[in-house]
Amino acid sequence: MCLVHVRSIVSKVTLDQFSPPVREWFSTSFPEPTPPQTMGWPAIANGDNTLILAPTGSGKTLTAFLWGIDRLTSDPTPADDPHTRIIYISPLRALAVDVDKNLRGPVKGITLAAERLGTPTQQPTVGVRTGDNVAEGTSPDRQATTGHPDHHA
Repeated sequence: MCLVHVRSIVSKVTLDQFSPPVREWFSTSFPEPTPPQTMGWPAIANGDNTLILAPTGSGKTLTAFLWGIDRLTSDPTPADDPHTRIIYISPLRALAVDVDKNLRGPVKGITLAAERLGTPTQQPTVGVRTGDNVAEGTSPDRQATTGHPDHHA
């Protein structure tokens, strides 16, 4: 069996773990999952602690975000228990760009895919905090989350 055939089998099984809107968005956005994605998603889906070590540009951040995005867009947040459901901690403020590329972009694309498929979807909220944000209670961004936390932070 050739490597390409093995990779396509693994890719199909891996993508089958996601909801139809996520599968639709991913398959129209990328030719196939990267090795970090095919190896990382099953462990992440099982709730295992997962370390993904791969070169820059290999899809690590999307690997980490996509399972959570799928859950947030598929499963409604209980009205009586609003809380932040995913936290992404980055050591560099410059990686906030990753949030747009790997979080806000996919959420928008998945929402559009869900509309095309006629599938109901949830619209998660996203917030970015940096070490130089003004202290709690004085920042309009932070005040907006009081009692209504973002799903991703």
